[in-house]
Amino acid sequence: MANIVVSLVSIALLSLTTAQGSTNFHGIPSSVTDHDFHIDGICETAVETKGYQCEEHKVETDDGYILSLQRLPAGRSGHKADKPPVLLQHGLFCDALSWLINPPDEALGFILADNGYDVWISNTRGTKYSRSHRSLSPNDAAFWNWSWDELASYDLPALVKYVHNNTAQKIHYVGHSLGTLMAFTAFSRGQVLDMLRSAALLSPISHMRQVNSPIARTFADTFLAEVRQASSFKYQFIYFIEFDEMIPSVVAKILDLVTSREGSTRLVEGICKTLRIDCSKPLAYFTGPNCCLNSTLLNSLLDHGLQSTATKNLIHLSQMIRTGNIAKYDYGNILKNRQNYGQPFPPPYDLTAIPKDFPLFVSYGGLDMLSEVNGVKLLLNDLKSHDANNLVVLFRKEYAHVDFFMATNVKQVLYDPIISFFQVN
Repeated sequence: MANIVVSLVSIALLSLTTAQGSTNFHGIPSSVTDHDFHIDGICETAVETKGYQCEEHKVETDDGYILSLQRLPAGRSGHKADKPPVLLQHGLFCDALSWLINPPDEALGFILADNGYDVWISNTRGTKYSRSHRSLSPNDAAFWNWSWDELASYDLPALVKYVHNNTAQKIHYVGHSLGTLMAFTAFSRGQVLDMLRSAALLSPISHMRQVNSPIARTFADTFLAEVRQASSFKYQFIYFIEFDEMIPSVVAKILDLVTSREGSTRLVEGICKTLRIDCSKPLAYFTGPNCCLNSTLLNSLLDHGLQSTATKNLIHLSQMIRTGNIAKYDYGNILKNRQNYGQPFPPPYDLTAIPKDFPLFVSYGGLDMLSEVNGVKLLLNDLKSHDANNLVVLFRKEYAHVDFFMATNVKQVLYDPIISFFQVN
């Protein structure tokens, strides 16, 4: 029980400042489970309010998920895009708002639109605006039977193909964090490359054994895949709260199912003391000490809510942290792996198979605890044979994980170099 509670607290620490919302029968905020999301969608609330045109699109993946996709077809001046399309892919616990939360002169979505690019911004399955399926409901366990492997195999190809078909042009791709892992693994299999011009990958996630985030490490070391198959009574509350979906803003409520409110508060304080972390700064102990965030905008992003993901996705990422492997999901026993892969162990991904002539822009930070410097060095070693003219590497020693899409100086530090990279590709 202690291991599970520590894992829950690890996520709860990220949720201390998020809005709670009302709760339905399943213990999930009603604002997360409603189906009519476009009443207050990204276009209406985050784009049109700033004077930009915006279109809402829906994309169906081959496995039936309906994804929300926003398009900015023009800059604030109203001048239509005359440059290639760009697809922006957010990271874990985020959605399209990541690229739009800063003021227009600091947010990549708006900057690209103002520079003449046709901007498309994705929302992966499970996030607030992508919770529909051709046959499943978010209340079905099967709806959450996926990890980042499905994001790379289904979501990314569907999104790229949709943008390509609607623009008749090859696309520039920008991914942050989990959006880079989706790209690396898809590229290593030769997927979507024929529809892309280039890729800019920020805070890259690949070799994760070196992750030094106290919260991520604690979560990885305690949130074992075997928990979901456990039969003993002490694990049964996992099923009671339908833990196939991980909703960060609800974890605090889950703790109240385990202990009293005062007890859960003492539990959090005790674990913070054990981990030797300052729980008044949970983000820093998850992502690293971000150098350049606007606290008001950060609070606005948190008010929007940390986005849901599949518990299976977090288990898969935890496997990567514990083993250092970049491989498909490990089902925990030889029989299940054979059923799914035809072999006893999950197949690895070979990032050295990424075509050497495909243009890549890779940027990482010295203070990033999730895309840790030594892990990125292993990634760059995988890319050591890449054509020098097709690989740009930008290191920012003062940046941590969130700085790459929310820093107040991110335009000059990162986005201007990305646009220069696009201009030659």
